[in-house]
Amino acid sequence: MSKGSPISPSLMATKSAGAHKAPERVERPADAGVEHAAASPVLGPNNVVPPTVMTGSQAIVRALEELGVQDIFGLPGGAILPTYDPLMASKMNHILVRHEQGAGHAAQGYAMVTGRVGVCIATSGPGATNLVTAIMDAHMDSVPMVAITGQVASGVIGTDAFQEADIVGITMPITKHSFLVTDPNDIPQVMAEAFHLASTGRPGPVLVDVAKDAQQGQMTFSWPPKIDLPGYRPVVRGHSKQVREAARLIADAHKPVLYVGGGSVKAHAAAELLALAELTGAPVVTTLTARGVFPDSHPQHVGMPGMHGAVSAVTALQQSDLLITLGARFDDRVTGILKSFAPHAKVIHADIDPAEISKNRTADVPIVGSVKEIIPELSDAVRLAFETSGTPDLTNWWAFLNNLKETYPLGWTEPEDGLIAPQRVIERIGALTGPEGIYVAGVGQHQMWASQFIKYERPHAWLNSGGAGTMGYAVPAAMGAKVGEPDRVVWAIDGDGCFQMTNQELATCAINKIPIKVAIINNSSLGMVRQWQTLFYEGRYSNTDLNTGHDTVRIPDFVKLADAYGCAAFRCERDEDIDATIQQALAINDRPVVIDFVVSPNSMVWPMVPAGVSNDQIQVARNLTPDWEEED
Repeated sequence: MSKGSPISPSLMATKSAGAHKAPERVERPADAGVEHAAASPVLGPNNVVPPTVMTGSQAIVRALEELGVQDIFGLPGGAILPTYDPLMASKMNHILVRHEQGAGHAAQGYAMVTGRVGVCIATSGPGATNLVTAIMDAHMDSVPMVAITGQVASGVIGTDAFQEADIVGITMPITKHSFLVTDPNDIPQVMAEAFHLASTGRPGPVLVDVAKDAQQGQMTFSWPPKIDLPGYRPVVRGHSKQVREAARLIADAHKPVLYVGGGSVKAHAAAELLALAELTGAPVVTTLTARGVFPDSHPQHVGMPGMHGAVSAVTALQQSDLLITLGARFDDRVTGILKSFAPHAKVIHADIDPAEISKNRTADVPIVGSVKEIIPELSDAVRLAFETSGTPDLTNWWAFLNNLKETYPLGWTEPEDGLIAPQRVIERIGALTGPEGIYVAGVGQHQMWASQFIKYERPHAWLNSGGAGTMGYAVPAAMGAKVGEPDRVVWAIDGDGCFQMTNQELATCAINKIPIKVAIINNSSLGMVRQWQTLFYEGRYSNTDLNTGHDTVRIPDFVKLADAYGCAAFRCERDEDIDATIQQALAINDRPVVIDFVVSPNSMVWPMVPAGVSNDQIQVARNLTPDWEEED
């Protein structure tokens, strides 16, 4: 349904004939502007725009400008064409993608590195449905994004008109909210509400579907609009009693673990987390989506937990007596069999989304709010608890964990076929680029190796499709990240299968001078699927060979493909050429670079917790489980 209240008739400007005068911007006095901006839920500078007659399409563009949007990723079509006309005159940077899914992932990458709302735009029907995968991905990983879609005229909605799709109904389960706008006067309020919803509380995607006649119709634009979202009041500060109880549990714990999830990255809480960790002295594990929020080099970091996590991280959780859970959701890739996960641990669970708390694991101390606000409150309470009861002695706990870190470090076995080890390629990319780079991965073996063998020292350096596991994410997300952070080196570390799903965005990168660097980890197969077929299907490789690598027909030839897209292109097939090839790529900054790293198809991701078993059965190699005694 259409959302928002019409502007009062008393504020309506007289409709003039002919061309409309450009909207006049009235700046607030400096002191009043600052005060209003601090209090207003409307994003942007909150300029005052007096009532001005314009079309709905002009209102969409003007609202985006007033909301502070600088970059948009999109692809035009009939139902959104009215909005593309005034967009042409805007100072906003619109990047024409080659597929709408690419627009969505680019908006995600942009949002994840900048912290600002990513914006993508598409037409009705297939244009809108091509955005669905990216919208679902943003929903699973809590990425602030607004997707604007054109819709057929309101009078024919529901008639199966040409290129009609009920995108509001389709996306309702995978957005924070989906708006259908049929009255052009609703546009300013809807746009402001969409950005507010996307960026506050638990971030996520919001859809704004605008009927074609609402885009073409006349309306009266004024700014800032009133936001009216009854019932939407995200809790930011934690309940003080719960925080004190959490501090008491921390003071009493002998084997605590800070279990840190992606919510800590979205909350921009890295500094607060570091202070709490050093205060408590507890080990820290960072999930796949939280990599970098706590420095890998810090002695308290014991690794990434989960199906392919470090032995030290997985075991720390399993043998903990207290999980201090910050912005994590106890998902199955971390817990394994839920009933056997951390069986002796009490749980403190802090999260901005109350629906996550006790959803999978019952929390002994639930704390609803932003971890950026909760962590300092918790630090203060812990400091007081330590003054009262003394600082816990974690010497034995650390001796146990440090022994695991030394005994079972991450590593790899050299391939017997003589081809490059993919892990070495990824490790060298990270080492030669450094912690200030941005690393983007799709899903599969290359994703896990990139999370394991690159050292992350800061948040927003690691982007991947965590919850959804979307093939084709890396190239367009890297493109969006580079637009958002043009001064950083951005690598898309992609698999040969993932790369073929969205590599058309190399054209977008080349034409718009977005010089991302793409490392194709080419094992000529759907690598993670092949690994499972090796381990659990007796080596029956059903439909996983892609014929892109060593001793195959190489369809496509990635070097020729990259050259056709206007990119610099290299192929690396020998260990001794890895560093030189990466350095060549790092030296090129005027166009995208694609490197075809031809690697062994037999390399596997270890450690691994097989599906359907307890995390206690983690394997460091095939049929090899760590031999360790539980700390008393």
